Amino acid sequence: MARWWDALLGRTEPVRPDLDALFALPSAAVTLQAATDLTPAGLGSVCFRSAEGGAFTTLEHDVVDLLAAGGGPPVTRSEDSYGYTWLLVRRTPDQVGELVTDLHAVNSSLEGAGFGPSLLCSLISFADRDGHRLALVYLYKRGTFYPFAPLSGGHRDNALELQVRAALEGELRIEPDLGRWFPLWGAPGL
Repeated sequence: MARWWDALLGRTEPVRPDLDALFALPSAAVTLQAATDLTPAGLGSVCFRSAEGGAFTTLEHDVVDLLAAGGGPPVTRSEDSYGYTWLLVRRTPDQVGELVTDLHAVNSSLEGAGFGPSLLCSLISFADRDGHRLALVYLYKRGTFYPFAPLSGGHRDNALELQVRAALEGELRIEPDLGRWFPLWGAPGL
């Protein structure tokens, strides 16, 4: 009965995040390179709102230590002007699969410890020979991806973003609401 009322009133259940969707990125990177000449930059980041308390701080340190264990990739922590924390992971550009695994580990560690609602997004950066940049952004709460292509002066390359959407629609669950393609100005790794 409750679902009937929800449907009648236009309420929908939120999409459950599917962190395994990140594992489609290596294949999407190949498609993206063929369609646009953008290649992986070897940079990826996870954005989340830090929680107060020792448990969250310990978890954050454990995640960084986990990624750095055994000579793993360097991880850089930063905070943006909105109070969100970013963990930037670096790999060589040919290690897209490993980069995705690292980002997945960060996301799943936070989610597994009960901090899933704190996750905002993850992104992987791409660039071409002319210096054009693009990020494929995974929106945690929507379970969707979108392209973000910043230009200088606070502008976006909307044509490139739409080209990327068309190229990747069959490989990634692209966010259908363009209003949710939020600009990530100054995001680490972009």
